[in-house]
Formats: sequence, C-alpha cells, structure tokens
Amino acid sequence: MSLKARIQEDVKTAMRAHEREQLAALRLISAAIKQKEVDERVELDDSQVLAVLDKMVKQRRESIEQYEQAGREDLAARERFELELIQGYLPRQLGQDELSELIQRTISELGASSLRDMGPVMNALRGEVQGRADMKAVSEAVKAQLAS
Repeated sequence: MSLKARIQEDVKTAMRAHEREQLAALRLISAAIKQKEVDERVELDDSQVLAVLDKMVKQRRESIEQYEQAGREDLAARERFELELIQGYLPRQLGQDELSELIQRTISELGASSLRDMGPVMNALRGEVQGRADMKAVSEAVKAQLAS
C-alpha cells in the first residue's frame, strides 16, 4: 500500500472512530499532498509524499519553537501532536553514527574536498536521507565534515 493510500485509510478510520484531533491533522496532511499534486499536475509517488511530509515536519518544529517563545503552550501542544502524527508516516530515523557514516561515504564517492562541493554532496544525500533525518542537521554535519 502506498503512503498516500495509507494516509487516506487512516482518515477514514479516524472519521469512523470520531477522533476529531487526529482527523483534523490527517486532513492537513492529505490537503498538502493534494495541493502539491494540483500544483505540479502529477500523481505523487512515495518519495514525493515523503518530501511533503518532511516539509510539514520542518514547519511544525519551527511553529513549536515560535509558540513556546510567545508563551502559547496550547498552540505548541497542538503542533506537537501534529508533528508526532506526521512522523508516524516517515521511515525510521537515522542515528547520528549512521548519518555520519553515510555523509563520509558520499563525500568520498564524490571526491568532495571543500565547502564549494557542499551542493553536490547534499543533492546526492537528499534521496537517501529524505524523511529519515532533519535536513538542517544533515547540512550542518556535511559542512562540518567538509570544513575539517
């Protein structure tokens, strides 16, 4: 079952179980996927759906930070709930050691030696780490390894 189909099934399940918060969050996910499909006029495959979910995770993390700074714990709690739900559809997250090894291997394969090579390294890594690691953390790790 594709990721998109799994999300649609979960929407139906939440509707039947009258789980309002979960249903609202699932509808947000579904709407984001549909919006991307309409914008690009294509049917999204699992990797593209993962990219949408990854973007939503990033947005939730930023929102949580802003709401906490503003003292709006109620809104931050809702964002945390949505974040956990979205992360449930993402593959297993990479550990720090796995990520470092993957970055080092990619740098070696591409022969990257300086910060100028960061773009090609990030492009090569994107397909492997999409949805499995925070891209901001990946970028910082790549920068640190290329700088040393």
